[in-house]
Amino acid sequence: MARTALILHGGAGARRERNYDAEVAHMRQVVEAMKARLDAGASAVDVAVEAVVMLEDSGLYVAGRGASPNLAGAYELDASLMDGASGKAGAVAALQGFRNPVVAARAVMDRTPHVMLAGEGAALFAHDQGLEAIGDEEAWFTRAGKGEDNHPPGVLSHGTVGCCVLDREGRLAAATSTAGVFGKMPGRVGDTPIPAAGTWADEHAAVSCTGQGEYFIRVAAAARTAFGVAAGQGLNESAQATIDRIGGLGGDGGLIALDRDGNIAQPYNSQGMKRAWLTTDGEIGVQVFDQPA
Repeated sequence: MARTALILHGGAGARRERNYDAEVAHMRQVVEAMKARLDAGASAVDVAVEAVVMLEDSGLYVAGRGASPNLAGAYELDASLMDGASGKAGAVAALQGFRNPVVAARAVMDRTPHVMLAGEGAALFAHDQGLEAIGDEEAWFTRAGKGEDNHPPGVLSHGTVGCCVLDREGRLAAATSTAGVFGKMPGRVGDTPIPAAGTWADEHAAVSCTGQGEYFIRVAAAARTAFGVAAGQGLNESAQATIDRIGGLGGDGGLIALDRDGNIAQPYNSQGMKRAWLTTDGEIGVQVFDQPA
């Protein structure tokens, strides 16, 4: 049996002038809870989804409850996940009215022949599946990204959460969720709900991205990283090469990645990236900038 490991992120929009004590404490709590699940034999895909649900529900990150509205005042949420063992994936884009887009993405993967549902179709599907709806949106959403890179100034801003997991059967999975960017155009879709761009998992590596999604789409960032590992590159080398490519195009952000041996990579070219991890030795770490929290 493989030794378990995971890494999660709360977005690459962190700015040094902000205090992240609440996020640091929460990310540690999520990792501790998911460690218990992995120790109990939970699958990688289950743990990835459960971790992202905790991140979405906290209201601390620019995903789920932490959403800000688009230019039309609507809250459009995106999510995707991928099961490395089966190669299956599920996603929703521009979903409105439901609490946990990653749960909707899981339902798309498990209960439809499709990979992605978008907009009204995604909402109708979520309703048909009995997923938890949001009542009073203004009371629910926290607009968590105020003061971070996902708010103006800046045309292509960002904010995302994600998790990559290795379970004790050696299976990899990744899940990613976002509320997008403050003031985005209605219908704007970034990399998060697109397998290969924002999320990827196969037998070699699991990857979740966070940043200016348009650039991550253009380089197929998540799949590019995993394919580098499959071709013989080290995980850190492949992940850094992806971020370097995005930076070379003028893009900003980061990614988390985990390979089948439990190695972890977490490169970024923004001011900071909120992230936490569990090593194969059972050690938990949390970081926002370049020093451990």
